[in-house]
Amino acid sequence: MNGRKVTVGMDGSVAAFRALDAAAREALLRGARLEIVHCVADLDEAAPVVRSAAARVRERHPDLAVTAVPVVGDPVDVLEERSRTAELTVVGSRGAGGLGGMLLHSVSRRLAARTLGPLLVVRGCGVHTSGTEASGGVLLGVESDTDAEAALFAFEEACLRGSRLRVLHAWTYRQPVNARAELAAPVRDEIEAQARRAAVVPGNAVAALRSVVPGLAVETAAVRATACHTLLEATRGTDLVVIAAHRRPSRIGLQLGQVTDALLRHSHCPVAVIPVPRT
Repeated sequence: MNGRKVTVGMDGSVAAFRALDAAAREALLRGARLEIVHCVADLDEAAPVVRSAAARVRERHPDLAVTAVPVVGDPVDVLEERSRTAELTVVGSRGAGGLGGMLLHSVSRRLAARTLGPLLVVRGCGVHTSGTEASGGVLLGVESDTDAEAALFAFEEACLRGSRLRVLHAWTYRQPVNARAELAAPVRDEIEAQARRAAVVPGNAVAALRSVVPGLAVETAAVRATACHTLLEATRGTDLVVIAAHRRPSRIGLQLGQVTDALLRHSHCPVAVIPVPRT
C-alpha cells in the first residue's frame, strides 16, 4: 500500500457522515487510503461510532483501504497533527446555526486556522460530483497571482473530478470620501489602471498549470465587487470552492481572513482551505 492517505474527523453526527462519504470519494479519486479519526474523552465510548463509520465505507467502497482510529484528545489538536502526513483532511460542518452547528463550525474554523495541509470542510448537503455526473465544477478564489498552492490544489481537483475550473478574482477601489471634484479624472484613471491590473490576476494564477494540462476547461474572471459577496454568490451550483488561507497572528493564535471565514460560515458548497506557507 502506498503512503498516501485522506484523513476524516468523525464524531457520529449527520454532518460528520457526510464528510465521511466525501472523504471516501476523495481517497478513491487520489488512490489513497482513508483514515477515520474519532476523538473522544474515553476510548470505551469510541467503539460504536468507529465500527459504524468503517462499516459504512467498506459497504459502499469495498476496494478502498480503510483504518479507523479512536483517539483521546481535542479534535482540533489531533487533526492538526495528523494533517502533517495527510494528503487531505476532511471535516463536516453544519454552519453556525444552533448549538450543534456552532460547535461543529468552531471545530472546522479552528482547524482551518491551524491545519498544516489542505482542509476540506463539507458544508450542509453539498453533493460531490465527478465527470460522470452533472457537475457545477470547481471554483478557485484568488486574492493575487501568488496563491500558487491553492491554484495547484484547485487544478488537481478539477482534473480528478473531470470537471471545469473557474478562477475568480474580486477587487474594489474605495475613493476617499473627501475627494474634491477636480480629482475626479485622476481617480478615474487610477480605477482604470487597477482594473487592468486586476484583469490579469486570475489568468496569471493558473498560467503555468494550464500549459501542463491544456485540455482542462478553465474560465477566468475579474470582478469589481467585494470578495466575500462575489465568492459566496459564485458558490451556488458549484461542487467545490478553493481558497488560500491567508492567516494572521493574533493574541489568541492564527486567525483566518474575512473571506475564508465568510465561506466557512455561508458557502453553498464544500470549502477547501489551502494554507499559505509562512515566510
